[in-house]
Amino acid sequence: MHHDAAKAPAGEAAPAGRGGSRATKAFWRRVREPLAQSRIVKNVIVGLLAQFVRLVRLTNRTVEGSAKVAGGAYAHLEPGIIALWHGQHLLTPAYYPKGRPLVAMVSRSADAELNALMLERFGIEAVRGSGGRDSTRHLDKGGAKALIALKKSLTAGKNVAMIADIPHGTPRDAGLGIVLLARLSGRPIMPAAIATSRRKVLEKSWDKTTINLPFGRASIVLGTPVLVPANADDAEMERKRQELTASLNAATAEAYRLVDGPK
Repeated sequence: MHHDAAKAPAGEAAPAGRGGSRATKAFWRRVREPLAQSRIVKNVIVGLLAQFVRLVRLTNRTVEGSAKVAGGAYAHLEPGIIALWHGQHLLTPAYYPKGRPLVAMVSRSADAELNALMLERFGIEAVRGSGGRDSTRHLDKGGAKALIALKKSLTAGKNVAMIADIPHGTPRDAGLGIVLLARLSGRPIMPAAIATSRRKVLEKSWDKTTINLPFGRASIVLGTPVLVPANADDAEMERKRQELTASLNAATAEAYRLVDGPK
């Protein structure tokens, strides 16, 4: 091996290597946070996402057997609590009927701010909080405030939407927060699922987040509503939590069956 051949000739710059890579990463770290905090950048990102979601909605033919969202099966139950699963809810703003008030709970995390801005693009009001919870007696202050805000929205005649499973908990297993809201408000929980035949599943994400893609088939399935008595004790609350889990999972399975066909 000719070691001298590996040396750069005098006066010539050495090729970029790890040092260049470190400099690039350091630069990105310096600009990333200001970019993330920029309202202009956020609005650009949200605008692109909203257009993509609308494209998916417009280019996916709704298959036979899907629920009719406008004036459909849940109309007589409204105002109600729409229940969705984490990672399966991304198309909801595009399919929700225009002109019908909706308030959605969004996480208080920094990343969720984009979700809140996205909802605003579709005329949906966002309430920040965390409503999953595995105990109705240990809601944090933010979660309690959010549930109160959602209860007021229901009283005012608005539908509300909540993600039923607990963030970074067991996916597709309902928490008690949404069941508690149903007990406090006296309004029914309305499980809903949307699926598309063309999709990308992020397998490494805890909830198997599904990115719906254009130019395929879509389905909307409404599960069996869940009613929670005002006097429900802990045992009844747990039964209703399990009932909701089963109903929402059944709706999700049926939505995928409709777009994928029989296995």
